[in-house]
Amino acid sequence: MLLVHEKYQSSFDVAMRCVVECEHCAEACMGMSEMVQCARSCLDCAEICRTAATYMVRGSRYIPHLARACSEICEACAIECEKHDAEHCKKCAKACRDSVEEYKKIAAVAA
Repeated sequence: MLLVHEKYQSSFDVAMRCVVECEHCAEACMGMSEMVQCARSCLDCAEICRTAATYMVRGSRYIPHLARACSEICEACAIECEKHDAEHCKKCAKACRDSVEEYKKIAAVAA
């Protein structure tokens, strides 16, 4: 029998990769006035993905609902990071795009 948190293991991994890349990107962008919006987007995205990962560990019944918000926030972060040529921004955008796809799958379950 599959435990609830095991059901979300691959989604958890994608969410945590997004957390890490967003935190790295935000840290790299801090202190550069032209990168303030990028850093803020990354911090917001990291926080919501961290929360989603926690819900996944618990097997919360609200995961599909949270996944919709996560998808929107990750999409916005990806769009912001894609405006920049820095390698950390490119890696962050990729992690965000991967998360968007994963969250859309989860959200579709509740639709």
